[in-house]
Amino acid sequence: MDKLRIDKWLWAARFYKTRTLASEEIARGRVAVNGQEVKPARELKVGDTVSLRQGPVLRTVVVRALSGVRGPAPVAQQLYEETADSIAQREAAAERRRLAPEPALAIEQGRPTKRGRRELDDAQRGWGDRWSASLDSE
Repeated sequence: MDKLRIDKWLWAARFYKTRTLASEEIARGRVAVNGQEVKPARELKVGDTVSLRQGPVLRTVVVRALSGVRGPAPVAQQLYEETADSIAQREAAAERRRLAPEPALAIEQGRPTKRGRRELDDAQRGWGDRWSASLDSE
């Protein structure tokens, strides 16, 4: 086997769970071969460089072998070799995600927590029988 469709190879190398998902990601422009965007039917050969985005992670791999069948993960990992730059970028991105603040802490509006609800209730008790915050003498 000298050449193989890129969507079939991405599926066999276990980058995507189905060939349909691989084709959709290629169509969205998230996969490039040798620096060029491709179509799902693009034929791949040994030695090509494939760049693909999986979520926030950009991976660059060099094709080492071709296979049209999806096998176990250890066999699939022998189909490619990830570049050193790609590994370093992936590890740096993982470290940034680990050190990033919790996104839920940035939420300032929305439903109050139990503690926030108690604080609101305590603040409203001091108002007494007044129905308005104005200081009318009537």
